[in-house]
Amino acid sequence: MAYRLARTVAFQGERGAFSYAAAIKLLGADIRDLPCPTFRDVFESLKSGKVNFAVLPIENTLHGSVHENYDHLLEYAFPICGETNVRIAHNLIVMPGVRFRDIRKALSHPVALNQCREFFKKNKRIEPVSFYDTAGSVKMLSERSEPDTAAIASETAAKIYQGEILRRNIEDDRQNFTRFFLLTKQTRSTHVGSGNWKTSLAFSTENAAGALFRAMACFALRDLNLTKIESRPLRGKPWEYLFYVDLIGRADDSPVQNALNNLREMTRFVRVLGSYRPTS
Repeated sequence: MAYRLARTVAFQGERGAFSYAAAIKLLGADIRDLPCPTFRDVFESLKSGKVNFAVLPIENTLHGSVHENYDHLLEYAFPICGETNVRIAHNLIVMPGVRFRDIRKALSHPVALNQCREFFKKNKRIEPVSFYDTAGSVKMLSERSEPDTAAIASETAAKIYQGEILRRNIEDDRQNFTRFFLLTKQTRSTHVGSGNWKTSLAFSTENAAGALFRAMACFALRDLNLTKIESRPLRGKPWEYLFYVDLIGRADDSPVQNALNNLREMTRFVRVLGSYRPTS
């Protein structure tokens, strides 16, 4: 069930972006939204109190993790209070009256363009052109119509900016999903979703033989299911790494608490990034 108090939310991109769809999925259709140009702007909006929530993409099934946002999670230390997945369906969108045969350029975010390589391979006359946002490319066309230019974005973006979809689902892989985190500064309960509890955390170990094995044993010995583990370079310490882990369970569950206490005894750094229930 969506959280029912003040639902002001920041996200990167324009209305109609996939982050916008994630925000609605997490908080409901009557959100007050704040589109932001960059991911850092999203975090800064939450820090300054302009919004009560932030929605950030964290992982895509085809392109992997959004590493910039993992770095921001540590820097800003806002707790994760929710999670959802959004199916990424790309559509070729034009302003009314533009014909497919007239299109010479297609604007979109670089990741979206890269996910439509087969479309561009089959339609060599259409040049992929990088833009800052999927929905933003449709918004730009609505503001200054270009008869030889299309955008690649969501169906929602087409509706918001009165665009016309000429080709649907032009992505190479239909099993294309992005995972989003919901962040907040609020200390009161803001849990959304109804799935199994998950906890995300980060830790670093000594650069020594068996250090990661011993860290993983903290979870294995308590039968905790890890759904993800990923390493990131540790800034200022070449060839040393931070590890990001997702596990099934709440941070205040006894087995998870015991695992975290054990982990703190053998690592340099441990931070719980949040416990949350995914929204399907």
